Amino acid sequence: MNTEFFIANRISREKDTQDRFSANIIGIVIFGIALGLAVMIIAISIVTGFKKEIRNKVIGFGSHIQILNYDSNLSFETRPVSSTPPFLEDIRNLPDVRHIQVFGLKAGIVKTENDIQGLVLKGVDKDYDWSFFERSLTDGRTFTVSDSVLSNEVVISSYLAKKLKLKVGDSFQMWFIQEVPRFRKFTISGIYETSLQEFDKTYALVDLKHVQRLSDWESNQVSGLELIINDFRKLQKVTDQVDELVATTFFPDGSRVKVVNIKEKNSQIFDWLNLQDMNVMIIIILMLTVAGFNMISGLLILILDRTNMIGILKALGYKNINIRRIFLFQSAYIILKGLFWGNLLGIVICLLQQKLEIIKLDPVSYYLTTVPVNLDPLNIIALNAGTIFMIMLSLLLPSMLITRISPAEAIRFN
Repeated sequence: MNTEFFIANRISREKDTQDRFSANIIGIVIFGIALGLAVMIIAISIVTGFKKEIRNKVIGFGSHIQILNYDSNLSFETRPVSSTPPFLEDIRNLPDVRHIQVFGLKAGIVKTENDIQGLVLKGVDKDYDWSFFERSLTDGRTFTVSDSVLSNEVVISSYLAKKLKLKVGDSFQMWFIQEVPRFRKFTISGIYETSLQEFDKTYALVDLKHVQRLSDWESNQVSGLELIINDFRKLQKVTDQVDELVATTFFPDGSRVKVVNIKEKNSQIFDWLNLQDMNVMIIIILMLTVAGFNMISGLLILILDRTNMIGILKALGYKNINIRRIFLFQSAYIILKGLFWGNLLGIVICLLQQKLEIIKLDPVSYYLTTVPVNLDPLNIIALNAGTIFMIMLSLLLPSMLITRISPAEAIRFN
C-alpha cells in the first residue's frame, strides 16, 4: 500500500485523538462543500429543465424545421407550396429526420354571442404528430383526419375556452375576411393548455382541408412542411442539410422554398433561454470559489494540527513532497465526503420537486406551472469532476507551507 495514503487514511480515522476545534473546522468544510455542490446540482437541473420544457413547447407548435414558400413573410396568410415536392424523399432519407408533416395556416375571427376573438387555424393532415397536444390536453380529445371525410372538430386552448366561455362539445362560428367573406362552424373536441400564452391565444387546430378550401388551394397545396428531428443539438446541421437539398429547386410557377428552423423563427425566446446559462455559470463559479476557500482553510488547520507529526516525519528523512501528498490525500477524503452528502442532498431535493411539484410558478410570467427539473447524470458527473479538480488545484499552493516547517521547531511545537 502507498505509504502516504496509509498515513492519510489513519489520520482521517483517528477521531478520538483529533483536536475538537480542528474536527469542528473539518465538519464545516465538509458542510460547505456539500452545500455548494447541492446548490450547483439544483441550479443546473432547474435551468436545463426550464430550457427543455420551454423549448419542447415551442417546438410542439412549430416543429424543429419548417419549409415555406420563399415569398412568405411574417403574416399568417402565406403563399402555398406543394405537399409533395421533388426533394421530399431526399429529406426523408436524412438519418436525423424522424418525421415530416404538412400544415396550413388561416387567420380569422371567432364570434360567439357575447365575445369576438382573433384566431389562427392551423390545419393538420392525417400524418400529424399529435403527441405534444395529447400531453397538453386538459379536457376532451384530439380529432381524426381522413382523406374522404371533412372533420368540423377543432382543438382550442384553455385560454380561448375561458375567454369565449366555451367547453368541449360547444360550437362556434369563425369568419374569414377575404375578397368573398366566408364563415365556418366548428365543434370543440378538445382543450389544451401549454402556458405559453402567446401561442395559446393564437392557435387552434383543425382539419387541413378547411384551410385549403378557404384559401382556394388545390388538394396538394399547403402552407409548408414541418420536420421533426431526433436530436435538438443537431438542429443547425440538419437545417443546413435540408437547405442544400431545396435551395436549387424551382417550381413550375417560378417560386422557391426556404428553410427556417425553430431558433430562427422564435429567436427572442431562444435568446432569452440562452441568458439563463449565464446565471448558472455565476452560481457555479461562486460555489466553487466558496468551496475552494473552505478547503484551503481546512488544509491549513490540518497542517497546524499535525505540526508535530510533520517534524517527526522530516526527522525520519521524509521529503516535503511525500508529506504534501499525505495532506492532499487527507484533503481528497474530506472532499469526497462532502461530495457524497452534496450529491445526496441535491438529488433528493430535485427528485422531491420532480415528483411532488412542491414549488409552483406563475404561468403568465414563467410559461410553466411548477419549477421544472432535469436530472442529467452527465451534468452531475461533470459537476463532481469539476469540483474535485478545482478544489485540489487550489490546495497545491497552501500545501507548500509544509516546506517551511523546520523539523526541530515542529517537534517542540505544541
